Amino acid sequence: MQTASFRAGFVTIIGAPNVGKSTLLNAIMGTKLAIVTPKPQTTRHRILGVKNVPQAQLVFLDTPGIHLPRTKLNRYMMQAVAQALVDPHVVLYMTDVSRAPYPDLAFLRRAIGAPPVPVFWLLNKIDRIEPPQLLPLIAAYEQRAAFAEIIPLAARRGEGVPQLLESVLRYVPEGPPYFPEDMPTDRDERFFIAELIREQVMLRTHEEVPYAVAVEIEALQEQRGGGMEIDAAILVEKPSQKGILVGQHGRMIKDIGTHARQAIMRLLHCPVHLRLIVRVRKNWREHDAVLRDLGFREG
Repeated sequence: MQTASFRAGFVTIIGAPNVGKSTLLNAIMGTKLAIVTPKPQTTRHRILGVKNVPQAQLVFLDTPGIHLPRTKLNRYMMQAVAQALVDPHVVLYMTDVSRAPYPDLAFLRRAIGAPPVPVFWLLNKIDRIEPPQLLPLIAAYEQRAAFAEIIPLAARRGEGVPQLLESVLRYVPEGPPYFPEDMPTDRDERFFIAELIREQVMLRTHEEVPYAVAVEIEALQEQRGGGMEIDAAILVEKPSQKGILVGQHGRMIKDIGTHARQAIMRLLHCPVHLRLIVRVRKNWREHDAVLRDLGFREG
């Protein structure tokens, strides 16, 4: 039974692509919930992480990077951001201090609306700049926006994360937990397996290929004697993209499969037999039915 002083709340992480939102979620959780690559728009879905600390439960929502939607897939991604901004208790607005742009104050006012919720400005990647550069940057914005907190951090190294958690706890209300203590996320194994495969594709391909790829788990079956057997399809939009993914003499798809299998084994803690196939599904990013099958939903 929880005491009256127990606190619980939802905390939404937003920001431009590649500022480190997913890295922050993983650092907070102490485990890998979100895939991370150097490419923008790696995160496509809202990913929920439940952080339990003494006398509190913080529910973090990682969101896709804010960008101009050019396909139906991108529009679904931006809907995920909008949905994550419905009634959070705290918003974490993250920027990369090593590059512009800095806080888009007009966007924040439009996105969060009224009544306002506490907004933290997280200045990520402070390890990439000299310390004297930080104070003038903070001073330039703290008078222009009513940020509840301004917190410098280096999410990749975990610097500033304990201080962030302490600050968030001051702003969430008293109330019972939203999720069981042994439930770190609302996503299932299929989701994470597909994401780990897509992560390897994004790390090993370039130009338009990473953004034209999706992964469907077609079969997931426990093997006798332990282990997991997985059949997955990598979707692309053009035959030329399939050729790149398969690679000469099948070397690329074998490399993707080898590294994805290792990552999945770490996730499942058991032997894994992974079979990958590449399928061409023309313009899948514009097809509602395909997007629904891949877990993208409106509303």
